[in-house]
Amino acid sequence: MGSRIVVMRDGFIQQCDSPQNLYDYPANLFVAGFIGSPQMNFFNVTLEKQGGAVYALFGENKIKVPEEKLQKLISDECIGKEVIMGIRPENISDSKEACEKFSDSTIKVHVEVTELMGSETYLYLSTTGKEGNIIARVDPRSTSRTNDDIVVAFDTSRLHFFDKDSETTLLNR
Repeated sequence: MGSRIVVMRDGFIQQCDSPQNLYDYPANLFVAGFIGSPQMNFFNVTLEKQGGAVYALFGENKIKVPEEKLQKLISDECIGKEVIMGIRPENISDSKEACEKFSDSTIKVHVEVTELMGSETYLYLSTTGKEGNIIARVDPRSTSRTNDDIVVAFDTSRLHFFDKDSETTLLNR
């Protein structure tokens, strides 16, 4: 495996970096979706200030954006606008502990399909404000089953935000 990877699209370099940095700090929406399997989940959200905090709103869902992410925003101009939020499947959990730890970043979902993969389980979820499934990579001992209505938590320290028009990241490292 190389120590640096170049991700190209239509003959143009999108990002050149170490494999881990491509995964953790994608420069744009294409790189974020290209690196990782299953790929990153994307949501069209509006960033809205409410009572001194900023929330990502989609459908009936509200995810609190942590202060450390707000400090990394390239510009405050994206607050009040529609952007694309991304989160990787392993950063969504159905565990009681995660739902307690990230209590201000939980959403109600419907389990469409469960896929036991041996050392992990994929949950294919649906919710309001999101077209297509959300994929969560959870513990293989998860008690969530097909057709359950459950609550999942987002590890908000792992959120990504992208400009809706340019598709470039809105976060500095």
